[in-house]
Amino acid sequence: MAITVVGSVAFDSIETPAGRRERCLGGAATYFSLAASFFTDVRVIAVVGEDFGAAEQAVFDKRGIDTRGIERAQGKSFFWEGSYLENLNEAKTHNTELNVFGAFQPKIPDAYRDSEFLFLANIDPVLQRRVREAMPQVKLVAGDTMNYWIKDHRPALLEVLRGLDILLINDTETKMLAGNNNLVKAARAVLDLGPRMLVVKHGEYGATAFYGHSKDTISAKTFRAPALPLEEVVDPTGAGDSFAGGFFGYLASQKELTPGAFRRAMFYGSVMGSFAVERFGTERTQGLTREEIDQRFEQFRELTHLD
Repeated sequence: MAITVVGSVAFDSIETPAGRRERCLGGAATYFSLAASFFTDVRVIAVVGEDFGAAEQAVFDKRGIDTRGIERAQGKSFFWEGSYLENLNEAKTHNTELNVFGAFQPKIPDAYRDSEFLFLANIDPVLQRRVREAMPQVKLVAGDTMNYWIKDHRPALLEVLRGLDILLINDTETKMLAGNNNLVKAARAVLDLGPRMLVVKHGEYGATAFYGHSKDTISAKTFRAPALPLEEVVDPTGAGDSFAGGFFGYLASQKELTPGAFRRAMFYGSVMGSFAVERFGTERTQGLTREEIDQRFEQFRELTHLD
């Protein structure tokens, strides 16, 4: 089953305790699509500038990702510069240049309209809603957002949430969206806004899924997937989007969306996030094999097996 993802394809300059890289290929749609491509067919809707060349295109082509939905525009691609020198769990932004992304109006190729899965990466909720409404036939839709949209564009974001099956955000964003500093209460409040499932990403501590909550139930069911202890984290920039790609990509590869499939998807999300942080940008994911992914999945099994 094919996934269509709408989001950013960008260049990042990143500095961490492990060093610095200039103009890495990045962007939410890039990290997501590379991770998801190990499980199913992926189609990308984005915009890039004239600085997106053959080398960058080859990264998508190598993984068989459909890029007919990536618009080429005059100007430069979206650019972000940040560092993690003080805290590996929190990026410090030094420069953001929207460039061609500032005028982005998603265009859905006709060939994408039979997609059964849709992922709305972290972009303006007005654009997320527009794409969602243009693809009403999708079987499952998931999305991401961030503190900026939660704080300054809440009405538009709430419209998006009503059309989501799954929302993937981090602890801080969950509490901000709900207006409650208790994560469990915040998760219930977010589920009341529309999503059937909330996946809360905890960075180096894994992720928790909340689901099965309604106004007629006292609490939501939960499932926790751990993070794999790593000796060194080189660059955490794409971890969350890679988690989302592994999670949603695995779901799209399954014939039935059973509770067990969702639990395994949480683990595959953690697997893809753990690989992403081992190199700068998408370097690690570009050289990854499915055999390595399945071997690390077994490591997660052993990490959580009781007997």
